[in-house]
This record gives sequence, C-alpha cells and structure tokens, in this order.
Amino acid sequence: MGSLPVPTTDAGRAGLSALLDQPERALIALDFDGTLAPIVPDPEQARPHPAAVPALARVAGRVAVVAIVTGRPAEVAVRLGGFEGHPELAGLVVLGAYGAERWDAATGELSTPPPHEGVIAARAELPGLVAESGAFVEDKGNALAVHTRRAPDPAGAFAALREPLAALAARHGLAVEPGRLVIELRPPGSDKGAALKALARETDARAVLYGGDDLGDLAAFAAVAALRERGVAGLRVCSGSAEVAELAAATDVTVEGPEGIADLLTALAERFG
Repeated sequence: MGSLPVPTTDAGRAGLSALLDQPERALIALDFDGTLAPIVPDPEQARPHPAAVPALARVAGRVAVVAIVTGRPAEVAVRLGGFEGHPELAGLVVLGAYGAERWDAATGELSTPPPHEGVIAARAELPGLVAESGAFVEDKGNALAVHTRRAPDPAGAFAALREPLAALAARHGLAVEPGRLVIELRPPGSDKGAALKALARETDARAVLYGGDDLGDLAAFAAVAALRERGVAGLRVCSGSAEVAELAAATDVTVEGPEGIADLLTALAERFG
C-alpha cells in the first residue's frame, strides 16, 4: 500500500482526515499542465503522466466528483488527457478556460461562452508584438498564451514581454496571468478559485482537495482556504516545481510533480478501499 504524504499544516491534516473519513462527500480537483501532465516545450504534446488516468479512475468511483480545472479549452484538455471513452471516469468534470467552459464525461456535453471581443482584438496584434522574441502564441480560443520556453533566451524573453503584454491586455480589457515561462491574456472575471467554489457548492462537498503547480492555481488555493472558513475541510497540494517555488508557501503538502500527484491519488484510492 502506498504511503500518503503528511501535510505540514493543521488545516491540511484535518482536510486529509475528512477526505479519508467521507470520500463520498469529497471533491478532488486538479490542474492539468504541470499537475497531471509534465510541462513540455510544445503544449500540443502534453499528455498525462502514465499513472495519472488510472489513478483518476480509481478515485472517481469513490468520491462525489473528480474535476480537472485548467486554463486550456475544455475540449483540448479532454483530447490531450484521453478522458473520453472511459466508463470508469463517468463522473469526471473538466472545467476549461478557468471555469468558463465545462465538459461532463457522463453526457459528453460541452458548454462554451461566446468569443470575447478583447481576445479577438489582441489575437490580431500579438504576432507582431512577439515576433522578435522567439516566443510563440498558443490560441486557446477565448484566451491567448504567449510561451517563451522555446525562445533562445526563455527567461529574458519572458521578462521583456511582460510590460508590452500588460499594456496590450489593458487596451482590450483583458486580465494578465503570468506562469511558468508563459503569459496568458484572458477575459476578466473567471479564475480557478471561482470555478472551484461553484463546483463545491454544486456538489455540496464536505471536503475538497485541490492540486496545482503554477501561479494561476493560487486563486484555487485561496478558495480552499475560504471554504475552510465555511466548514468545508480542505487540502491544498502543490505539484512541486523549482520554477514556482513560492507555491509551497500557499499549500499544505508538496509532492514531486505529476508522478507525485498520481502516487497521491493511488494512495488515496487504496485508503478508500
């Protein structure tokens, strides 16, 4: 039987105990890139860790709901994750575009918002803005992500683009989300924290686990803290990365990247019986 990591906070230990005591009232929510899937230079090549989907399947039948909460379009996360066509994942929910999109495995239905005018305008300007940096633009439909990981000087390109991208976002009423060598422009008003709170209300969860690896996950970690104040036990899991070391301070336990997340899910499934 695999061992569970020990949370470093009292609230985290209480959250883990609540998950183990009443898994049928638990919500397990996870980021995709860097949490279920290793970070790769080309976002289209991202795939879950080999142990991740089997681990998700093991816990899915025992908890109230398993969710993927990602900045990716929901359809893309489903395709890259290989989540479709798995009866054992029938309870899976994928919240894409920071919660603006939703795919339900049980029905296969996908709901998406209409295009945002600011994203449309920024899309036209971005190629010229990033051309000399060596960065590339990932078009997420209702968001735009500028990646510098493949640039000749990834950190330098990231630093040089922050100010002009912030100005572009301001002109078009968009929010700016920096991450692991990526800067994302997206419509304001949606974040992973709001998505997590809404799903917790919908499922009447009494315990919530959220796992993430990047700055965009801080809102979800804050949501877990807010849910605790309302009597919902919570466990915040950092999918460890040297690139975003500050996340460890906002969480209750750190595991070693996607492999550690898969191990954690497997150990939980074993405890659930």
